[in-house]
Amino acid sequence: MSSHGALIDRVYRGQRHIYDATRKYYLLGRDALIADLAPPAGGSVLEIGCGTGRNLIAVGRAWPEAELFGIDISAAMLEKADASLEKAGIAASLVRGDACDFDPVALFGRPTFDRVFISYALSMIPDWRAALAQAARCVAPGGRLEIVDFGQQDELPGLWRRLLFGWLSHFHVAPRADLPIAIASLAGEADAARVSCDRLYRGYAIRAGLARR
Repeated sequence: MSSHGALIDRVYRGQRHIYDATRKYYLLGRDALIADLAPPAGGSVLEIGCGTGRNLIAVGRAWPEAELFGIDISAAMLEKADASLEKAGIAASLVRGDACDFDPVALFGRPTFDRVFISYALSMIPDWRAALAQAARCVAPGGRLEIVDFGQQDELPGLWRRLLFGWLSHFHVAPRADLPIAIASLAGEADAARVSCDRLYRGYAIRAGLARR
């Protein structure tokens, strides 16, 4: 696996045990995204950057008929996710892979998914535009890609922005200012019927997505 995978393992090998308890206070917008997924009955849901499995557990509880899949570059996080999903009684197919260039057929036995989502992971992926393009390619016709991540803190005090961005940098997290432009640029290639991008909580977070025809 790539050097980025090794880096993420080093950063989160210890933190994975407290990750969910600490992040619930500031990874805002995740549960609203999950509530909006609404996959078709028996449909497939892929989380790219599934981390500890927290979001997939929430999806499994909200949409119990959905078939769940997850991919992450960190072996340490996947170990935690496996244990958490088993404890919660939620079935999901989890694999280790690079969000930028994974082969869904080789890893999951299928080329596309009814819903694909990325929650606070693009800001951790160095080549995030490649990961975004790959995610769009994994969306089935009639399906949707949904994203939530840190925004640019536009309407919040400048000191807050500097402190937050400085703190996030310690975890190799960098909010993506060009996300609205990047997802709009995928509309043609993804045969999108709709592209959206909205600021949440005065710019604290950003919610983006596209829906395929």
